[in-house]
Amino acid sequence: MRRVTTVSAGQAPRRLDVFLSTQTAHLSRASARRWIDGGLITVNGRPAKPAQRIRPGDVITCHVAVREPPAVEPEPVVLRVLHEDAELLVVDKPPGLVMHPGPGHWTGTLLNALVHHVGPGDGRRARPGLAHRLDKGTSGVLVIAKTDAAHRDLSRQFRAHSVHRVYLALVAGAVRRGGLIDQGLGRDPRDRRRISTRAPAPRRAVTEFRVAERLGPDATLVEARPRTGRMHQIRVHLASIGHAVLGDLSYGAPTADPTLGRPMLHAAVLGFVHPATGEYTEFRAPLPADMERAVSGRRAN
Repeated sequence: MRRVTTVSAGQAPRRLDVFLSTQTAHLSRASARRWIDGGLITVNGRPAKPAQRIRPGDVITCHVAVREPPAVEPEPVVLRVLHEDAELLVVDKPPGLVMHPGPGHWTGTLLNALVHHVGPGDGRRARPGLAHRLDKGTSGVLVIAKTDAAHRDLSRQFRAHSVHRVYLALVAGAVRRGGLIDQGLGRDPRDRRRISTRAPAPRRAVTEFRVAERLGPDATLVEARPRTGRMHQIRVHLASIGHAVLGDLSYGAPTADPTLGRPMLHAAVLGFVHPATGEYTEFRAPLPADMERAVSGRRAN
């Protein structure tokens, strides 16, 4: 695999190994050094050193062998299907369902369920294509590609940020008015599992939001429309303006309500151009029962 990255304007000079480790959650600084020392990383077409300072405009090329993904066993996990045709599948993901196998969740994932549901067939991918993702605790609409052509087209639309997405979030406090949050996001330098607005190498992230329903002084139902697709974007952006998603202990939500077992965030609407027909299509998923109860309970107060 040949991956090329151009250092963006505004980046302060920094060590190459540090820069590389901030670009992905799966690459530690030690691993980055090993890649550089092994000649797998070049800067502006020349061999590099871990301590080399990179600057805006530098072109970093990574040559890493791609390993075949491990086989995913089909499992009869129940799916709530919103739409299915020869090209794609749209499902309503329940909260708590992990997207794909990994440490701590090798079975019972959405991908296990998709492999079982889709099965083999002419023109289909070896395994269903995940063009986007939702966090384990987030519920709502997901589109999955069944063919390579559909996967390429859907991935292109997500990269271009042309997909229409609307999320509902139950947040702490009384939100006065809607607005636009334009704040770069990246890996938290103190905890690589978290995303932060204070990251050393932020990428632009934009979220539009408005008040969907006022629920008193302690909570508000917010409609969020991400214009970019960064990891944990809505959760971090809302927390950054003092209105963390309720149940989201990772990003500072109040812990007063023990009945909330996950962040109260739901992907309510997903709209995109169908890869085969070229027509705009849109799908909606109602609030899951736990979030409906959380909203109703605060509405009564």
